[in-house]
Amino acid sequence: MAEVTQAASDIPPNKTIYINNLNEKIKLDELKKSLQAVFSQFGKILEVLAFKTLKHKGQAWVVFEDVSFATNALRQMNGFPFYDKPMKIQFAKTKSDVVAKADGTFVPREKRKKHEDKAGKKKKEHHDAANQAGMGMSPAYAGAYGVAPPQLSHMPYNMGGGMGAAVPEAPAPPNKILFVQNLPHQTTPMMLQMLFSQYPGFKEVRMVEAKPGIAFVEFGDEMQSTMASQALQGFKIMGDNAMLITYAKK
Repeated sequence: MAEVTQAASDIPPNKTIYINNLNEKIKLDELKKSLQAVFSQFGKILEVLAFKTLKHKGQAWVVFEDVSFATNALRQMNGFPFYDKPMKIQFAKTKSDVVAKADGTFVPREKRKKHEDKAGKKKKEHHDAANQAGMGMSPAYAGAYGVAPPQLSHMPYNMGGGMGAAVPEAPAPPNKILFVQNLPHQTTPMMLQMLFSQYPGFKEVRMVEAKPGIAFVEFGDEMQSTMASQALQGFKIMGDNAMLITYAKK
């Protein structure tokens, strides 16, 4: 870990990564949620920081619980296209407030204090629930979490006709299209695209406006879709919603 030099020059590895070259047209709230969604696959996130000020446009900080999570995120995501712009990532030069508070070295900084006073309590409540994402990829998800509504589990891929009776069916055979359920209603196609496009063969994401919480993700072939499914099964984009991924019925 200490030998990582990629874009970090002589800044020592730490729990916080600094990201710049972000798309400035994306709204702050959506940007933070998307960063949370993409980076939580590397480990538990303590905080995602981004500000509206002109000075901080196109920049963000992601604070992980462990240095190894931050190191892995930097290695794998530096240069990754995020809203059509390659991210430039390095370790943060200074320790984030949330880390400093945890290890007892925190000294209030006047510029940061305004943000903390306004959002501190609210952030903590949100992060306690929202940032338990961790790796979140337990294969035992279905039993532990509870299955999705039965009417969704057999929805025809072409979405034509009615839903039909909620009769249990055999799972669809492996194919190149994945059916993703139990997504938070705030999920956007872009969030899913950035998550699934890290895997070989990714083609497109299709969401159904009339049915929030579900999506179809297409790959080049069934081997590629299977690889992505195994990697992201049970992954939590935000909050407690763990993805349930099956093959789509055609």
